[in-house]
Amino acid sequence: MTVARSERLLALLQALRRHRRPVSGATLAAETGVSLRTLYRDIASLQAQGAHIEGEAGLGYVLKPGFMLPPMMFSAEEIEALVLGSRWVAKVADGKLATAASDALAKIAAVLPADLRDETDTSTLLVGPRRQQPVEIDLAMLRGAIRRQDVLHLVYADEAGARSTRFIWPFALGFFEEVRVLITWCELRQDFRHFRTDRMIAIESAGRRYTKRRATLLKQWREVHGMTHDM
Repeated sequence: MTVARSERLLALLQALRRHRRPVSGATLAAETGVSLRTLYRDIASLQAQGAHIEGEAGLGYVLKPGFMLPPMMFSAEEIEALVLGSRWVAKVADGKLATAASDALAKIAAVLPADLRDETDTSTLLVGPRRQQPVEIDLAMLRGAIRRQDVLHLVYADEAGARSTRFIWPFALGFFEEVRVLITWCELRQDFRHFRTDRMIAIESAGRRYTKRRATLLKQWREVHGMTHDM
């Protein structure tokens, strides 16, 4: 079966991105399943489209950061993933994030070739309805606090209804089928703690920022809980 040129170029880009250091043409040809002659032609095509591929035959090639993937190089599966992801976010996230997902998909669709643009409108991958959730804390506010690394003052009720007050460092927000969970470092417990948003009584900025980088906290949390990058 002949692989479409666009898919072949996409596979070459992905192969280059996997290698941080210069990689030989022979290795790239083997990874993408093409002849060395075709590989050199494909590298020239990508360079003509603006890809910063440095190197030459015999020395190896490396893709410099900053290259934006041309929209026409999305595969059918990637288009389906984008549409399904956008529809899922519209169902489970707050209004602002749902609108952002729709806007992002519209921007992508606007520059796609006609056949792929049609795929975004006619995708048959659907997201089922959610069970009605009670009114809860503004998730957009929580997402903003995570971005800014704000310390939050939280009033929380546990499963038994007992209330507690504490200062937390929010660094991630988990979207589960039935609940949303704010992942934090708790100043009171000096440990990681998870808080369901539907059990939050009140939450507001403490007027200060936490000192650790949120990426560091997330990495430490994953190590402690044995989580993958998907969670």
